[in-house]
Amino acid sequence: MPTELTRSLGVPGIVLMVVAAAAPITVVVANFPLILLESGSIGAPLMILAATLILLLFSVGYTWMTPHVPDAGAFYAYVDRGLGRRAGLGTAAVALLSYVLLTVSMTCYLGVQAGNLLALWTGLTVPWWLISAVMIAAVGLLGHRTIDLSAKVLGVVLVLEILAVLAIDLGVLASGRELDPLPFSPVEALSGAPGLGLLFAFLGFFGFEATAVFRHEAKDPLRTIPRATYIAVALIGVLYTVSSWLVISGLGAEQALPASAANPDGVIVSLAGEVVAPIMRDVTQVLVVTSMFACMLGFHNIVTRYLFTLGRRGVLPSALGAAHPLHRAPSRASLCVTALTAGIVAVSALARFDPVVEIYTWYSGLGAVGVILMMALTSLAVLRFGARRGGRRAGAGVLAATALGGLGLLLVLGISLANLPLMVGGTVAAIVCAGTLVAVFVLGAVLPRGRATTTADADADHDAGNDAGQDAGEAEERAPSRR
Repeated sequence: MPTELTRSLGVPGIVLMVVAAAAPITVVVANFPLILLESGSIGAPLMILAATLILLLFSVGYTWMTPHVPDAGAFYAYVDRGLGRRAGLGTAAVALLSYVLLTVSMTCYLGVQAGNLLALWTGLTVPWWLISAVMIAAVGLLGHRTIDLSAKVLGVVLVLEILAVLAIDLGVLASGRELDPLPFSPVEALSGAPGLGLLFAFLGFFGFEATAVFRHEAKDPLRTIPRATYIAVALIGVLYTVSSWLVISGLGAEQALPASAANPDGVIVSLAGEVVAPIMRDVTQVLVVTSMFACMLGFHNIVTRYLFTLGRRGVLPSALGAAHPLHRAPSRASLCVTALTAGIVAVSALARFDPVVEIYTWYSGLGAVGVILMMALTSLAVLRFGARRGGRRAGAGVLAATALGGLGLLLVLGISLANLPLMVGGTVAAIVCAGTLVAVFVLGAVLPRGRATTTADADADHDAGNDAGQDAGEAEERAPSRR
């Protein structure tokens, strides 16, 4: 029998992993000003609420389908189950591209931010790529070990991030500044360019879908994954909604836009120093760096588990699907992701790409569109899978919620594509990026089907009506985990 992964993650552990990957302090410091600037209004709280609603609707179908997909392939496995193997493999290819690019973009941006902080404190100037190399090694070490170690590191970082965000929120409340209700006005939210505001609000949730990626390491996947998904989306949504309102109130409803335009990178950091204490500026800057590291580690773990699942299915070399005999972790897959990340960073650095203007903007822009595309395909897969089995499997409420969530995702996808030139730095770059996504999907779809090598994988390599195989897979996940 092949070595299985350690089933040690409960709801708190998965929520910590997912919310840490969403990088709360980075979203508050970096994304909030962008939402204001791109939308041209202070309606950020309502835009974040809209994003939360779309993702909660999406989560209804996503979690309903969990028992029917006993696999850790997340979007790939869901699309495979609902739309067929070819569509699933195309989605897997897009997932690998998107999450690798997001990992690389965060790695390079982290090198710049950590370098700036080091220069500020010590006067030393260190090349961003050297710092990024150190971060890649650190993430690779964590990824090689059991998932518990990553969860502990991310848990510590997340607690510090949330404490910092709450400190800023409480600082605004204690400062006696007027809590303006205008940011919750629908008229205000719909003024300017609400579509762009919704897009950047949506990007603040990236990583929440990783709940299903850790399926093989969850103590009780059929209960843990749905609960963790809802808790993660709700926690992120409430935190961002309340914090965006208080940040806007702290800056002043009339001054929030001009202040963000004048200093988008430092406006929230300055506010933290004003409403809490001057030292909070330094604390916030440090936490932004650690938050980016947590986000980088989160994306690394997602890619690793995609490779692990594809290796188990025989789509990629079976060595990637081997668990470490001691750590019971997907160590070979993690090593492959580390090498791939290091290679892309090295090539990008040798090409003299700017780490922020070009690498971060281009790579994260393409990765973001890829993730949104996969979520839209997953909604379609859930609808087809549920409707095909009628009311016995998916009730009208599940189908309705999934359809509404899917429509919302298609809206966000349309906005993303329409504004891709702004995200990646030009029309030509946007065409290349969109063409790359299509080409990667097609390339993945024509790969060999592979073969299943475990009970769960055999279930995933299904026939559309193979309910017996499905029941066997579900029974395995309900059985006590092997220690």
